[in-house]
Amino acid sequence: MEVHGRIAGSSNATLLVTCRLGEEELLAVYKPHQGERPLWDFPGGLFRREVAAYQLSEHLGWGLVPETVRRPEGPFGEGSVQRFVHEDGTSYYFTLRDNPAWHPTLMRMCAFDVVANNADRKSGHVLLAENRLWAIDNGLCFNEHDKLRTVIWDFGGCPVAPDELAALERLAADGPPDSLCQLLAPPELAALMDRVTWICNLRALPELVDDGEWPPYPWPLV
Repeated sequence: MEVHGRIAGSSNATLLVTCRLGEEELLAVYKPHQGERPLWDFPGGLFRREVAAYQLSEHLGWGLVPETVRRPEGPFGEGSVQRFVHEDGTSYYFTLRDNPAWHPTLMRMCAFDVVANNADRKSGHVLLAENRLWAIDNGLCFNEHDKLRTVIWDFGGCPVAPDELAALERLAADGPPDSLCQLLAPPELAALMDRVTWICNLRALPELVDDGEWPPYPWPLV
């Protein structure tokens, strides 16, 4: 793994790297554990949540998160490595939501963030690349306490798409896969399954409720 430098604007160490195996190479984003800033409301090891977000997306068959793996070794120790996606540089949630063609994917992303309990879905964490949308920066997910903060509230009250509801119902029936059990603590897994059951019963995306106890939007928004 060759480190090129730090990606600007990130609060934790987020490094652009090239991963090589023989003659094959891949541009990626490396987030080492030792480069994380301690948080009062999340335990250390945010890189594991990045990997867990990818595993959840894949288990549901939703394909929202670029390929992300856990690397036990690296230039700065253990961390997550995510395939770098070459986004167009001008699009983000607040521009993408104006195009109805993206609404189904954005609604899927909304359901994903509800289930994953994403506490930091900024507009700039929604990328247009490879003619599809991607959800990146998923380290603040899977807290055992309700911490949903997202910019994607425009679809509140809309029904969850039938195939996505079916995927959630399968998860509710089967329980969390081993890939998540290896990354999350038991209380976090229990809370995840509670949210899956809740949205399956609701059968719709939640509507914005601001009770003053927890901000529903991240900051900054972009």
